[in-house]
Amino acid sequence: MASRSREPEKRPGFFRQLKTLYTFTQSSYRWLPFLLVGIVLAGIAAGVGVGFLIQPVAVWSVILWGITGLMAGILGAMMTMTRLSTTAMYKKIDGMPGATGQVMSTSLGRRWQSGDMPVGINPKTQEAVYRAIGRGGVVLVGEGARGRLTRLVNEERAKVTRVAHGVPVTVLYVGHGEDEVPISQLAKRIKSLPKALDRGTMAAVIKRVDSVSQSVTSLPIPKGIDPMRVRAQRPR
Repeated sequence: MASRSREPEKRPGFFRQLKTLYTFTQSSYRWLPFLLVGIVLAGIAAGVGVGFLIQPVAVWSVILWGITGLMAGILGAMMTMTRLSTTAMYKKIDGMPGATGQVMSTSLGRRWQSGDMPVGINPKTQEAVYRAIGRGGVVLVGEGARGRLTRLVNEERAKVTRVAHGVPVTVLYVGHGEDEVPISQLAKRIKSLPKALDRGTMAAVIKRVDSVSQSVTSLPIPKGIDPMRVRAQRPR
């Protein structure tokens, strides 16, 4: 009996994704529906107001401008909800192991190469070091207790300087203490570093650093945390 081919899993549609985004954001901001309705109504009011300001006043002009204001209000509401959902996500993952990797692997853009797995880790305490390589050089980001991260950071910095001499290495620590970077500001801080490498040099540095990196995929730390993709385990 021939085995049935498994059908590829269908991705959720636009409206289902929008509903999921709204539910997730509203769980952190209970006043979200009032804000969104207010933005839409403000857009309609602005559109109607423009229609009345255009002389001579015509009913069809007021209606068209009202519809334009409605569309602008809906767009503004969606943009506001997206921004609030990002803030809510950062609040949820702040302080969780693997949060740094999640941000670095999804929020740095094309000019940086990084991953959601750490390049150095203490399996007992889950202090971890993540690495990004881009036009601003090499960035090492420590996650966990800063005092216990010193050895891990120094080891990774030594690896980089050994194979990429002269390339700037920036060390950052995620947290809320002095000289630490909040997880919500991490991507912005990394991308704000001044340009130090061209594309050719960046590619060469990535290749050299990867050649001395050790795989830590078997160590007990989550690959990344994405609250929007959390699923319950399926029964076996």
